[in-house]
Amino acid sequence: MNDPNLSELLADPIVQTGSLALIGALVTRVALRHHPTHRLVGQILFFAALTILLLYHGIVPYEAGPSEPFVLQRILIGFAKVVWWTNAAWALVGFARVFLIFERQPREGRLIQDLVVGMIYVGTVLSVIANVFSIPVGTLIATSGVFAIILGLAMQSTLSDVFSGIALNIGRPYAIGDWIVLNDGTEGRVVETNWRATYLLNGTNDLVVLPNSDLAKARLTNLSSPDRNHGGTLTVRLQLTTGPAAICEVMRAVLLSCNAILSLPEPSVRIIAMDAHAIEVKLSFWVAELSAMTAARNEIFDLIYRHTKAAGLRLAQPAGLPGADGVPAAAAAPLHRPTSLRLLDALPLFASLMEDEKTALAETMTRRTYRKDEVVIREGDVAESLMIVRSGVLAAVRHEPRREIELTRLAPGDCFGEGGVLMGAGEPGTIRALTFVVVYEIAKTSLAPLLRDRPGMVEELGATLARHAATGQHRFQPADQPGGNGSVATMMVARIRQLFQMPH
Repeated sequence: MNDPNLSELLADPIVQTGSLALIGALVTRVALRHHPTHRLVGQILFFAALTILLLYHGIVPYEAGPSEPFVLQRILIGFAKVVWWTNAAWALVGFARVFLIFERQPREGRLIQDLVVGMIYVGTVLSVIANVFSIPVGTLIATSGVFAIILGLAMQSTLSDVFSGIALNIGRPYAIGDWIVLNDGTEGRVVETNWRATYLLNGTNDLVVLPNSDLAKARLTNLSSPDRNHGGTLTVRLQLTTGPAAICEVMRAVLLSCNAILSLPEPSVRIIAMDAHAIEVKLSFWVAELSAMTAARNEIFDLIYRHTKAAGLRLAQPAGLPGADGVPAAAAAPLHRPTSLRLLDALPLFASLMEDEKTALAETMTRRTYRKDEVVIREGDVAESLMIVRSGVLAAVRHEPRREIELTRLAPGDCFGEGGVLMGAGEPGTIRALTFVVVYEIAKTSLAPLLRDRPGMVEELGATLARHAATGQHRFQPADQPGGNGSVATMMVARIRQLFQMPH
């Protein structure tokens, strides 16, 4: 091919249009496919260049041109117009995908985006029919009415889902991540919503697909709205062995000592029923999010048992069951066991002791009381005795330059000071009484003879403390804690032997 023919070919508007369209498609659809904003800018630039090129050669893409004498010329001009309209659609679709995001929630706005994109493509097809093929669009729509009716009847269910999806997205009764419950018992966390259905992930990690039309007609409860805080209640039935005010005070101590619930909104205790033998109390509380409800309820059940046992209260049977009308106090009373021994029974640190060893250790225990807001031990102090909570609630608080951090709360059956007694570590926080508190104290000097008589107990204590360290149940951290759990246990055993001057 000689140079004059090559120059004429390169000057041909169809060749220039096709080349520009091919370059634009490669750049925007391939090179920039992972960069939506940059791809939109490229699409706009190539569309503007394509428009200038066509208008320069006298081709008006948005008008139906005159009939050309040559069929091939008409086909090529029509091809150029189709390319122009296709690029126009791509630019509009890119704009919708990048900027058409409702309430800064791209996944919730995806359905609206899809509808807008669909309208853009339909409008593009009709424009090509009118401006390229010179077919009256109005006549085409009128003659296709019967097909639209047939199509509408065939897609009745699908169209119902689509319009229900539009209504749900506009009304926004839920959002991605919300936990919803339907009136038929179906529940789960919303993980996706589109033009056809909404997808829930239920508590057993199964995916539940709900058509939008069914969801729009259902009565649902959004457990994550208006905020993530979620309220819960528990009902406790207790034997009426003391006054209602005293029982309510014990239940308030239960809620006060719970670490898994929120302090605001403030938890509450309410009497809902009482008869001659039992009283029913409802405990109301809040958690930070729904997923924390199970852990909070489990902790509260455990605290109810511990506080009622510490206060001498007994749980009552449900109303209507045989024996629910009350049990004689003499029959219900357990065999007498000193309080100090019952506290040692409940403490995992001394679970391996024999009965005579527990009895000997219990005889050395001292009972102490603390008033509300009284400091039991200060942050950084090394405890010289192990303290077991008999009744009441305490809080461990760490002081920082500009704030206080509450580490944990202690309830009946909990102990503190084990870090100082067994490891020589200082308390990480100040322990203060939140109510009137009774504790039983085991002095370090009382533990020394027991450990010397039973050297194997040192390994048991080290293993127990290592398990607590792994699960975060203790409130002290060794200064140089190795990585593995076995290494932690070995280090703790060595430290206990050193403090109590025992041979290795």
